[in-house]
This record gives sequence, structure tokens and C-alpha cells, in this order.
Amino acid sequence: MRRADRLFEIIQQLRGDRVVTASALAERFEVSKRTIYRDIRDLQVAGVPIDGEAGVGYLLRPGFQLPPLMFTLAEIEALVVGARMAQSWAGSKLAAEAGEALIKIGAVVPPERMRAAERIAVFAPDFMVAPEVRIHFDLLAEAIGAARRVRFDYSDGAGSASARTVRPLALHFWGGAWTLAAWCELREDFRTFRIDRMADLADTGERFVVEKGRTLEDYMTIVTRNA
Repeated sequence: MRRADRLFEIIQQLRGDRVVTASALAERFEVSKRTIYRDIRDLQVAGVPIDGEAGVGYLLRPGFQLPPLMFTLAEIEALVVGARMAQSWAGSKLAAEAGEALIKIGAVVPPERMRAAERIAVFAPDFMVAPEVRIHFDLLAEAIGAARRVRFDYSDGAGSASARTVRPLALHFWGGAWTLAAWCELREDFRTFRIDRMADLADTGERFVVEKGRTLEDYMTIVTRNA
């Protein structure tokens, strides 16, 4: 690992309002404690607000931010791949934001590093995503963020039809289909719905109050327990 990359990673390890010892850092980066002491001293001299001392541990004061140009090539590649997936598989709004994010990243990182990242041969073809799924995704994502009920007609895998009003909680992608995790007011229980089986989807405009036993955390607890 280059020293510049190690210095960046040391800063990341010191985040989180916890004391980290030089021994722990030395073990993580496979260097000596003396090297860590020198790295910490150089970071402090450069103005990074690190508190602590040798033999006790170190802590990064809250609020310190590094510019995006400190991203490593591997990290930029991960962002490029993630943005490509969002552009191909998510809703149109999120896809547009992913494109804007790549433009902003490209404006602040070294050009040669960005060009190298963009050449990564990992792609996410979008020919399997129907336009109505993208529309549904945008509407559901907005409703989740605003805690508003939605309603739709639904056909399950057996072809049975029903009308549902739900509290949308989260969107999940399964490599071929998007699903909505929700509290279903018809069944009075958690349910999972495939977005591509929804019809006449609408935001009711009615906000719901988050209640214990009907939250995303409760849903995930049940899913994990039954997995």
C-alpha cells in the first residue's frame, strides 16, 4: 500500500468517536508502531485534527472531511460500477443522479485516475427493465422517503388479483426484479410485492406514523429470523 493511501485509511479508521491504538493500526496496515507514530505526527502537522498520544490511542475530532480526490483507484472503480447499476436498473431519477455524481467525481479526481476507472469492464445492461418499473420505482422511493401510503392493484404469482393499500418501507433488488417491502393494511402484516406485478400504482398523499412493530427494522428482524 502506498503511504498516501495508508494515511487516508488511517483517517478513516479514526472516525466513529472511538479511541484506536497504534498497535491496532499497525496490525491492520502491516507496518510497525513506529511507522504509525510517524504517520500520525505527519497528519497532525498537516492540520488533521487528531487527538491522543502514543501508548494511549488516537481519536479524530468530529466534522473533519477529506476532499473526494483522495479516493483510491479501486474506490473510484466501485463508484463507477455502482453508478452504472443505478443507471441501468433503478428509477429514472436515481439513474440521473448517478450520472451527475460521476460528473462531479470526475471533476475533482486526477483525470488519469478517472479514465482508468471508467475502463473497468463491468457493465449492467438495462434491457430487462420495463419503463413502467422505472416509473413505479420513482413513485415508491418518494413515498418511502415521505412516509406516505400508496395503493395499487396486485397480481401474485398464481394470478390472484387484489387491491392493496400499504405503508412502503424499502425497495430491494434481487438481480432480476425489484420488490417492495411494506406493511399491508389489508392483511395487517408485512408483505413483499414485486413492482412489475403492480398496476394503477398511486401515492395517496396520506402520511403514516411510524409505529413499533410495523417498521423496516421489525420487517428485517422477521426476515432474518425466517431465513
